[in-house]
Amino acid sequence: MKTTVDIADALLARAKRQAKQSGRPLRALVEEGLRRVLEDTPVRSGYELPDRSVGNPEGPNPLAAMSWQDLRDEIYGGR
Repeated sequence: MKTTVDIADALLARAKRQAKQSGRPLRALVEEGLRRVLEDTPVRSGYELPDRSVGNPEGPNPLAAMSWQDLRDEIYGGR
């Protein structure tokens, strides 16, 4: 994939010299540098919601027997 990257002139000149000395294309140097940085960076796991359950998860659902109106009243507290 092609992309454009803004690199400081002095850094680019050093990278081009290094690429020429090593006989590798500049692209290979850039890819290697990115791989090294990404390997050294710890991968953050996704956010996991804490369990805020109440009651007995094995027991009956106390809301199952309620009508929609009863549920609404429970949620809104009679407002």
